[in-house]
Amino acid sequence: MRNLSLFLISVVLLSNAKSFAQEEQDRVITTAVPFLLIAADARAAGMGDQGVATRVDAFSQQWNPAKYVFAESQQGFGVTYTPYLSELVSDIFLGNITYYNRINERSAFGASFKYFSLGNIEARDTPEDLPLILSPNEFTLDLSYALKLSETFSMSVAGRYLRSDLKLAPVDPDATAASTFGVDVAAFYRSRPIDFTKFDGRWRAGINFSNIGPKIKYDEGGQENFIPTNLKLGGGFDFILDQSNTIGTYLEFNKLLVPTPQDFDNDGDIDSEDNQEYNSIGAVEGIFKSFGDAPDGFSEELKEITYALGAEYVYEDIFSFRTGYFHESPEKGSREFISFGAGFRYTVVNIDISYLFSTSEVVSPLEGTLRFGLTFNFGREYNEY
Repeated sequence: MRNLSLFLISVVLLSNAKSFAQEEQDRVITTAVPFLLIAADARAAGMGDQGVATRVDAFSQQWNPAKYVFAESQQGFGVTYTPYLSELVSDIFLGNITYYNRINERSAFGASFKYFSLGNIEARDTPEDLPLILSPNEFTLDLSYALKLSETFSMSVAGRYLRSDLKLAPVDPDATAASTFGVDVAAFYRSRPIDFTKFDGRWRAGINFSNIGPKIKYDEGGQENFIPTNLKLGGGFDFILDQSNTIGTYLEFNKLLVPTPQDFDNDGDIDSEDNQEYNSIGAVEGIFKSFGDAPDGFSEELKEITYALGAEYVYEDIFSFRTGYFHESPEKGSREFISFGAGFRYTVVNIDISYLFSTSEVVSPLEGTLRFGLTFNFGREYNEY
């Protein structure tokens, strides 16, 4: 358990881990429930936090549920655990449970539950008081449906319920948990194998508009906060060296579809959450504004796009080795890291792990974190090509 002061510090870190270098980041975009953008599974984390165009697995629900109709196993069930701020505390974590079912040759559905615990804390008015144990948390419930529109192309839609319970009763007795909903629309392309001179190959591409939904409000008289509406766009190519060895290479771009904070009232200070004009921007309006509202024009818009490079070597679907690189502009958050991961499959069970090394002056909340994932695949096997 941690005291109230540490909890409040953690909330600041969680609301936007980018704020460590705020002097150089006056226009960093912040949102409510930022845990939605954390890579919840070890496989994607091992490739630089990307998964919109990678090979399908049980955890595709977060990245691109349209991939489920290309799954080789009829059903899959996955569980992951990600410690957060592990170098400071031991009881803050992100957990994820996901399940998919490929109903037939053309359609599939998926469901997931993601839980973010901010740990147990002791709250008391004086040192002599008996402590009140508080357990702030956030969670989402997802349901998706995917449909194969051709042998190489699929689309999906997902619905998401979000609940954020960060209330501190001793501080604000009237505080309540906040909730809203979001919708994802995604597409995925996987080509047929292409015969080259010394190897076969396969192209992949994916796109996902995620968390499209209303703002979230924590109290009746308070302001509304944007949720992390997000655009992922990526592609990849598989080098199929032979029946036993495959190397996948991937590139993914990411942009928050949330308005850029700026000096609305011309007082020399950047305005966002506490500014009436910024808060009056609607959720849908904010999506369209996000493509062209950066005060420094197109050059700043480009800085709001992060990118990730990743690679995965697979041997006979038994062993996997992964690496990735993630980059964000120093002026927009300065997240930059290298990740490594590995996977092992025994019969129907997959075990995945990953580790992150920060390469930025801004310390990542996931620095030194070892992530774990278990996947169980069962049911009919699909071997289309």
